[in-house]
Amino acid sequence: MSEMVQVMSRNGWRITEQRKTLAQIFIDHDGYLSPKDVYEKMSNKYPSVSLDTVYRNLRILSEMGILEHFYFMEDGLKFRENCTTHHHHHLICLSCEKTLHFEFCPMGKELQLPGNFKILNHRFEVYGVCEECQGI
Repeated sequence: MSEMVQVMSRNGWRITEQRKTLAQIFIDHDGYLSPKDVYEKMSNKYPSVSLDTVYRNLRILSEMGILEHFYFMEDGLKFRENCTTHHHHHLICLSCEKTLHFEFCPMGKELQLPGNFKILNHRFEVYGVCEECQGI
C-alpha cells in the first residue's frame, strides 16, 4: 500500500483514511473490481461515500498509473492494481477474468507513424478464454 500512497502524495493528494482504504481494497483483491464493487466495499466502512466519488477517484487513480482499467464486453469497466515492476501486456479471460501476463510487445517493432507522432504510453490486451475455462 505504501507505493500506492506515495504515488497519491506525489500527485498532490491528501492521504486520508478513505484513500488508504481505497488502496487497500485493490491490494487485498487479486483481480478486477467494478466501480460498483468498490463502492460496496467502501460504503461498508464509510456509509456516506457516494458512487460518484468512487468513480471520480478510480478515474484519477487510473490516470496516475496506480490502477489499470479494462473494459469487459459483458461487464463494462473494471479496475485492478497496476503492475509496475516491469513492462508486460495481458491476456484476459472473458469467462473468469483471469489475467495472464505475457512479455511480447508489439510496440517493440519499428513503427511508421504519421506526423512525427510521439508515443508516451501504450497498452495491449488480448481477450479470449483461458485453458481452465475451455476445460482443456
